[in-house]
Amino acid sequence: MGQKERTLLEEIRQFDTPSVTNVVATYPSHPLCLGLYNPLTENWYTDDSLRCMYPELGALAGYAVTAVYGPTEPGFGRLTGMDVFDAIDASEKPSVFCFQQKFPPELAGKIGLSGGNMTTAMKAMGAVGAISNGPSRDIDEIRPMKFQYLLSGITPGHGGQEVHAINVPVHIAGMDVAPGEIVHMDENGACKFPADRLEQVVENLHKLREEEEERMGRLAKAKSSAEIRAIFSGQPYGAAAKKKAARKRR
Repeated sequence: MGQKERTLLEEIRQFDTPSVTNVVATYPSHPLCLGLYNPLTENWYTDDSLRCMYPELGALAGYAVTAVYGPTEPGFGRLTGMDVFDAIDASEKPSVFCFQQKFPPELAGKIGLSGGNMTTAMKAMGAVGAISNGPSRDIDEIRPMKFQYLLSGITPGHGGQEVHAINVPVHIAGMDVAPGEIVHMDENGACKFPADRLEQVVENLHKLREEEEERMGRLAKAKSSAEIRAIFSGQPYGAAAKKKAARKRR
């Protein structure tokens, strides 16, 4: 990765994840939306099952490194945590570790998979955050590290576990992630997009921010719903208002 990409990944931290989703796919009829996914049928952002452990850290973004964890299986045991750290070390920087947990229902909420030691090692290898569909632990110990987690929750312990796969497509809380994709995350959740669209996403985010700041400034000064309707006219989220105004003019 070159200096340009590093600069863009730092720059995109100015924007929250909902703004990134707006540019990536949320409003396909908007000229600044890249339309990279069908916004409702594709799994490109997380659902409401995750909690942000450290909202005060703000937004961050990085290249996805993925893994699947599950119960220890006799006769497998081909991969270890050291292989995970090798993958993070080999990834473009910064990275976001996206690990899917595949445990039976009676265990899924009790495996505090990642703790202080694992987080320290991930951060040393260039990761800035992690996302998982299960819980982790050592939340107070990790807080001073300024390493972000999006998790299903927290729990103090775990039992036997092993790495089932590394750098394969994973599904986490409604989001499909492939190795090397860009993941953007904050207290709203996470979304992903192809790494080769990073520059375009950042460029459109700046343009969208200018547009929305101008619009919200006008909305704040509106004295009637008619003014608000006029301001929203032509915008994707103002489509209903636009139709209503057209009906009134008939």
